[in-house]
Amino acid sequence: MIIHSNNIFTSINNELLQLNNNLKKMVVAEHPILYAAAEQLFNAKSKKIRPAIVLLIAQITMKDKKIKAEHKRLAEITEIIHTASLVHDDVIDDCETRRGINTVHNLFSNKIAILAGDFLFAQSSWYLANLNDLNVVKTISKVITDFAEGEVQQGVKSFDNKISIEDYMEKSFYKTASLIASSSKATTILSKCNLDIQNDFYIYGKHVGLAFQIIDDILDITSSPTDLGKPAGSDLRNGNLTAPLIFALEEKPELSLLINQEFQNTIDISKAIAIIKNTTAIQKAKDLAEEHIQLAIQILNEKYSSKSIQNLLLVSHYIINRIN
Repeated sequence: MIIHSNNIFTSINNELLQLNNNLKKMVVAEHPILYAAAEQLFNAKSKKIRPAIVLLIAQITMKDKKIKAEHKRLAEITEIIHTASLVHDDVIDDCETRRGINTVHNLFSNKIAILAGDFLFAQSSWYLANLNDLNVVKTISKVITDFAEGEVQQGVKSFDNKISIEDYMEKSFYKTASLIASSSKATTILSKCNLDIQNDFYIYGKHVGLAFQIIDDILDITSSPTDLGKPAGSDLRNGNLTAPLIFALEEKPELSLLINQEFQNTIDISKAIAIIKNTTAIQKAKDLAEEHIQLAIQILNEKYSSKSIQNLLLVSHYIINRIN
């Protein structure tokens, strides 16, 4: 069953349209270059999975199913934080394109890109503070610390062929799952839910986030540059060893030679991708993602009616279906 994003976002379509409009209005910069950099980011195509999850959880956890203004603002904050992290990632990884358009540092400079990312983090913090909910501030602000931790871990393990799947999962939590988990929990705080419900949705978001990152890393190996919106094998080129490569190393130790040479030639990336595809690594990585999706679904199925969580379950399946 192929699930398209338009099918699962029907109930929040108006809110997502409003979010797209609001993002550009929220990022107000006095300097024209900074404004142009920020505008470039929000012109890029994005599935808006993170804010969509916030809005869907808001519907589930409000008795009248009505999404509050605070929920909508949290969804916007979540997307701004995510976008800020991408700007810094692109500088670190020296990516020329993202979502099919030129990256900020490629259009302007590394300095402008770093300042644009910092500016977005600062803007998100200001809007976060204006929600006037200390528990939400505490929950979301931890994410920015986690981003930094994830980047450091990724940098330390760069081109390290001894990296374990546990190392990879920990880094993936910091870089991806932390934001989805924390924003899911923060949504329930705004809905005045009890601690058990807050924790349920935190764990749901954590597992969905881990699955999302694993699938992204599979796509980096299996998709065309056109579909990715950036060159295939970017993770390998930058020394970021992900689940498919870690599993492939178990079957094809000769990959270590290419890793130790840091994929010096473009052909080395092609060789590595061909070797990975000739193992069971892609399937093992997909199985790992599926395991986390099932853990996320189990949390919802145990406590919530199937009708109320239907769209959130579809989001979970959509994440896995991206590689079908």
